[in-house]
Amino acid sequence: MFKIVQKSVDLRFPRGHHLHCLIAQIPNEIRHELEPDSQIVSARKWQRIRSVLELVSHAQGNLKKLHFLLVPESTLPLEQLDDMLALVSRSFAPNTVTMIGIEHMPLTRFVELVERFQSDNQELLVSIRDDRLSGNIDRLKVNSAAVVIKEDSGTLRVFLQAKSHPFAGEEALDACHDLYHGKVFPLWHCQSTGFNFMALICFDYIYRTLYQSNIAQVIHHANELYFSTRQHLDLLAVLECNPKPEHPVFRDVVHGFYGELLEAAPGVRETITVFCNAATETRQSLPVADDAAVFGHSSVIIHKNHRMLPRQLQEFSVDDFDGLPVCRLRFGNATRLFYFNLPVFHEFDPRTTRMPLKVHRIYRPDEQGSWISAEQESDSRNLLAFDNEGEQP
Repeated sequence: MFKIVQKSVDLRFPRGHHLHCLIAQIPNEIRHELEPDSQIVSARKWQRIRSVLELVSHAQGNLKKLHFLLVPESTLPLEQLDDMLALVSRSFAPNTVTMIGIEHMPLTRFVELVERFQSDNQELLVSIRDDRLSGNIDRLKVNSAAVVIKEDSGTLRVFLQAKSHPFAGEEALDACHDLYHGKVFPLWHCQSTGFNFMALICFDYIYRTLYQSNIAQVIHHANELYFSTRQHLDLLAVLECNPKPEHPVFRDVVHGFYGELLEAAPGVRETITVFCNAATETRQSLPVADDAAVFGHSSVIIHKNHRMLPRQLQEFSVDDFDGLPVCRLRFGNATRLFYFNLPVFHEFDPRTTRMPLKVHRIYRPDEQGSWISAEQESDSRNLLAFDNEGEQP
């Protein structure tokens, strides 16, 4: 089971005000064995990601306030990692966090990557070295994610984590199809504002053994944080490329996380859980056609204490995830960018009656591969409204 290591970062978020997050629900092209057009596929995937990064770097209107950018699991080709880091370093504003899934790579390549950024990934490097001593695992593939933090000073820090869930490949008889199991996940702590956040990779959210579960580890660590410092886990981001994002197993874990079924969990009661999934067009690249694959339906989940009435709009809806003690902002499955606020609940005036979650803008792709604002239903103006410059009134 993985262990959580706390990392202090210099992110100076505004006090007394909510933060902002952009979910990039874009298609992913799942690689095939011995793929003949590898370079062409990589170029297409990078073009999609770069278009999102460039939109953020141009920072029009309310997008200037962006703090978190989430890109789905296994989307960034490894050969474009340096291009992505250069663009973030050159064009992103300070105090921004980019979470992005990286395509599978052999463990040897992943070790090289971790060694390159070892100042921020020392615990991960030690864990991998211990694992390599236990057997010949260098041929295993690694499903990983990078969390790129541009601090207040402009310093770029790169944190890496490997997926802990064994994935379907471990059901094969051939051991070479197994995935490497990551065992170290950071919890980032913003020293100046007390904001704490984590990232998981898809099935890491639901993974458990006979005696332990990942999500129980998260709850336990957040409770220790609460009892020792009176701080919370403010944000839990889950990067997915998930054909069944609303599978009952995910619903069960959401229920246990927010429901306090057996004991109180004050460390996660105010946590915002953000699921960033790949768009539904992803299923077109599946090795075997699967009509049951859905993808999409990224979502934002908060505790039921924060009142949001059920409603259904063109691009998103608000519900309780089939009767759970939560409020869920549920998006559609098409290719979209969803820009919304992240409420920091402990900064709110308890007398306020404002809606905790607000969708600021939704972008859709145009024919040139850029992003334009999606048209909304007129009755959604209570959740999505702008002045002429795109700012929230």
